[in-house]
Amino acid sequence: MKTPVVTDQAPAAIGPYSQGIAAEGLVFVSGQLPIDPATGAMPEDVAAQAKQSLANVKAVLEAAGSSMEKVVKTTIFLADIADFAAVNEVYAAAFPQPCP
Repeated sequence: MKTPVVTDQAPAAIGPYSQGIAAEGLVFVSGQLPIDPATGAMPEDVAAQAKQSLANVKAVLEAAGSSMEKVVKTTIFLADIADFAAVNEVYAAAFPQPCP
């Protein structure tokens, strides 16, 4: 059985997908854009974008009763590999060791 995860603390799904799905003790979070759910704004700075995207992931996880500490897999897409260091710094701050 699968259960949709819905929260107003992350951007609403705008297509035929869910913010997240909980199934058999696992939580699957959809890709999260760096949109602030309160304002609908997207930061221009890549580090701020990474921070907002991860805050959105955290909100979906928490709505499902989970947390960043339990994440085992992530995927991050970069438009420019030159942004790797900035995004990596934000990522490292968002997850406790051992990082996913």
